[in-house]
Amino acid sequence: MLNLLYYLYDPTYMLVIIGIVLSMLANASLRFIYSKYLKVPSMSGIRGVDAALVILRNNGIYDVQVLPINGELTDNYNPVSKTVNLSEGIYYSTSIAAISVAAHECGHAIQHNSEYLPLTLRTAIVPLASISGALSWPLIVIGFLLSKAGTFFIQLGIFMFLIVVLFQIITLPVEYDASARALKQLKSGGIIQDNEIKGAKKVLDAAALTYVAVAVANALQLLRLMLLSRSRRG
Repeated sequence: MLNLLYYLYDPTYMLVIIGIVLSMLANASLRFIYSKYLKVPSMSGIRGVDAALVILRNNGIYDVQVLPINGELTDNYNPVSKTVNLSEGIYYSTSIAAISVAAHECGHAIQHNSEYLPLTLRTAIVPLASISGALSWPLIVIGFLLSKAGTFFIQLGIFMFLIVVLFQIITLPVEYDASARALKQLKSGGIIQDNEIKGAKKVLDAAALTYVAVAVANALQLLRLMLLSRSRRG
């Protein structure tokens, strides 16, 4: 129990605080920019769903459905069901934010269609990353509770957490590439005008930054775990 208390309150906890602050700032920035451009209608007047369909058709993709889902900022592309899932605020909206988010998710569909390697790799390790994410912390806590006898559990938990961090790092080029493809499609397809590009890019950059913040926060947490494990063995 003393080992667990030390883990919770040791000086390296500052690394966790830094990660939390970075994540909060990135999310606050996203919500601010998203809310701002959700109120700015696009000059084309096209809805998020229509923008998605135009982009998919322009890239010869006809086997991907565009569906509305509940929630806010829950938009995603599912490579298994081949669906671009847009939150209702994006699906029906004609705003700059809506068509930018819709275009980003279509960017993932284009990646899938062209067999973009980082996306293929990320999709392949999703099950392993999910299992590792679920088991890593319970194993680490058990290890600290068992004192020296728990070294194996701590090391196994850290290894599983490393898999989670690697998954998040692989996610970064996938997200940035999808945003780059989205901006290109919005321009080439005439979905947004030249004076709207700046706003669309701000929305896409803010969304991508949240993935960077999460990856950095978890990398710092991983560093902390490794430092604690080393000091415990010492």
